[in-house]
Order: sequence, then C-alpha cells, then structure tokens
Amino acid sequence: MYRPNPKHSSEYCDSLFSFHRLKLIAELTKMAGILGFGGLAPKTKNFVVAGGLTSFVFGVYFYTMRAVGGTDELQTAIDKFEADKTK
Repeated sequence: MYRPNPKHSSEYCDSLFSFHRLKLIAELTKMAGILGFGGLAPKTKNFVVAGGLTSFVFGVYFYTMRAVGGTDELQTAIDKFEADKTK
C-alpha cells in the first residue's frame, strides 16, 4: 500500500515556508533595532530613507560628472570642424 511521505506534502512545505518567513521578519526587525530606527514614526523613517537615497543619487551623479570630466568631446569636435570649414 502506498503512503505519501509527510515531508513532501504541501502542508509541510507551507509550514516550512512560514517558518522561514517568520525567521526573516525577525532578522529584519532586529536589524532595524540595531540601526536605531525602531522608535521613529513611520513618516520620519520615510524621510530618513528618502534623504539617504537622494544623497546617494546626487553622489553618484557628481562622481560621474567628475570622472567624465568637464569637456564635451562632441562639442569640441564640432567647433574644430566649423573652424576648419571656414578656412
């Protein structure tokens, strides 16, 4: 007689998934407590996250602009072509 293995039943998988989900939520809650955001109001947390993301974006933008440099190669080539054309 065939009996299904209880470890492969959907009920077992659902309970295992729920266990891991609860474990993940507990870890994320612990991380939020470490950062000190646990006592802040939700709007304040949103402002902190928005400020951090905005700072990151502006930092990447200014880093990229500095890395690329101040000269526009295409405009330099156009100016040189115009100068050669008028000669």
